[in-house]
Amino acid sequence: MGSIETGYIDVAIVAWRTRALLRACLQSVLGQPEVDRIVVVDNASGDGTVEMVQGEFPEVHLIANQCNLGYAAANNQAIRAGRAPFILLLNPDTVVQDGAFEALLQAFEENLRVGAVGAQLVLPDGSIQRSCRSFPEPRALLTDALGLWRLFPQSAFWGRYRMTYWDHDSPQEVDQPMASALAIRRSALEEVGLFDEGFPLYFNDVDLCYRLKQAEWRIVFQPKAKVTHHHGQSTGQIRAAALIESHRSLIHFYAKHYRGKIGWLGYWSVVLAAWITMYPRAALASASRRYST
Repeated sequence: MGSIETGYIDVAIVAWRTRALLRACLQSVLGQPEVDRIVVVDNASGDGTVEMVQGEFPEVHLIANQCNLGYAAANNQAIRAGRAPFILLLNPDTVVQDGAFEALLQAFEENLRVGAVGAQLVLPDGSIQRSCRSFPEPRALLTDALGLWRLFPQSAFWGRYRMTYWDHDSPQEVDQPMASALAIRRSALEEVGLFDEGFPLYFNDVDLCYRLKQAEWRIVFQPKAKVTHHHGQSTGQIRAAALIESHRSLIHFYAKHYRGKIGWLGYWSVVLAAWITMYPRAALASASRRYST
């Protein structure tokens, strides 16, 4: 692994009602030679997660919140509790495969301006999860809303936002990998700041990646770092509310980063489009959960 030494990366996990999956996640990272400290922040799960970590993984640094502070604030707690020069943000519904830590650290070593490295997410059936998108700039959102990426998935124009033209199986510089398994250079975080807690659940990772890019840090995708992802096990428990929060966060992202660039007309067009597309999906999610319980 070249000049990379052991004890080089912290693992930060925010948990909410995913006890069994968290157990498997912790088993996959414990004992890895590249790992320095593992920090679990439990957001008041109330499902025995805290007791499980205390009883089965005493070497894990546990922060047990008395209320749900949200994903952004809890991740900030975990990052502050670490000490290694790199941090792997990891969802509790993941399992890190052998060699992933080495591949992530190697990507940082190859270029000192790499601020973040996204791992390749693999679904339980072995298929690759498309986990990278471009920033939701106006043109990308418009082409996505029109749905023509479904007809022309290989088009870099129509598939820009979801990056459907790319197989997610080759190294590439990207805008925003999912934070389900995202490694970050601590010095880059010290420059741009931690997660913006104004994005409690969604778009906090998009906002962080945007700030990294604005500060001229590179973000790369490393397919050699493979992580199995069960996908949406926490937010799936509150699907309708999560959809509403996702769209609220998109609007907040535009207010923070784009309103001055696209003007009030462009901004309110995004707001209107977001809520028009959100309500049917939220109603469907709410009905689906109601009839499945």
